[in-house]
Amino acid sequence: MDIIISSSSDKPIYEQISMQIKAMVMNGELKPGDAIPPMRVMAKSLRVSVITVQHAYEDLQREGFIETIIGKGSFIAAKDIELIREEYLKKTEALIQEAARLGKGNGIPLQKLHDLLNMYYEE
Repeated sequence: MDIIISSSSDKPIYEQISMQIKAMVMNGELKPGDAIPPMRVMAKSLRVSVITVQHAYEDLQREGFIETIIGKGSFIAAKDIELIREEYLKKTEALIQEAARLGKGNGIPLQKLHDLLNMYYEE
């Protein structure tokens, strides 16, 4: 599992881990039932604290992306990916609506908002 940690990111390490695993699930790279590395193995390979990986795994479990079976490990949950995508689309729409409202209310041209969205999307 290729996870890249950026020390220059404004996101905490646990969030970088969970975001990358979510992306692997969403793009089909990880499928339901696939095992993910044990916390200690993941921590050692990323050179981070086990507590950091534990935090990431807890977030993933809370959001339904993984299931942990005591004595067996953690696995990608059998969850409807389209339902997850729809939830993220709703959140994205709300944030874009807020950005449009702020931009329009403060005289920021639509093209500038479009350029900003493109820039952040390509990051």
